[in-house]
Amino acid sequence: QVQLVESGGGLVKGGDSLRLSCAASGRTVSKYAMAWFRQAPGKEREFVAGISWRGGRTYYEDSVKGRFTISRDNAKNTVFLQMNSLKPDDTAVYYCAAEASGSSSAYFPTPEYDYWGQGTQVTVSS
Repeated sequence: QVQLVESGGGLVKGGDSLRLSCAASGRTVSKYAMAWFRQAPGKEREFVAGISWRGGRTYYEDSVKGRFTISRDNAKNTVFLQMNSLKPDDTAVYYCAAEASGSSSAYFPTPEYDYWGQGTQVTVSS
C-alpha cells in the first residue's frame, strides 16, 4: 500500500504563490505516474497536473498552464506543485494521486489513479 500526504496549503492573496508537497510512504512511487487534482465546494474533483514516472512528461489543465508547475524528486519519494499567480478560482482542496500501471503517460482518467491523499486546503482571497 502507498500512503500519500499533502502539505503546503494555506490562505493567500490573489497573485501570491504556494508550493504543495506530496510525500509518499509505504513503497517507492518512483515508477508511478503522479498527479494533482482539486475539488472546489459544490464542484466535481478535477485534474490539475500530472507527471510521468520518469518526470519527462507533464500535462496540465488549461486554466493552470503557465502558472502551475508539477515536479518530482524520486529520491525523496515526493511530488511538488508550484503554484504562481494564484487566483480566487484556484480555491479548492488539492489532492495528490498515484497511478501504478508503469505507463509512461503523464495523464490518466480519474478512476485509473490507484492511491489518493487526504488533501490540503488552498484558499485564495481577492
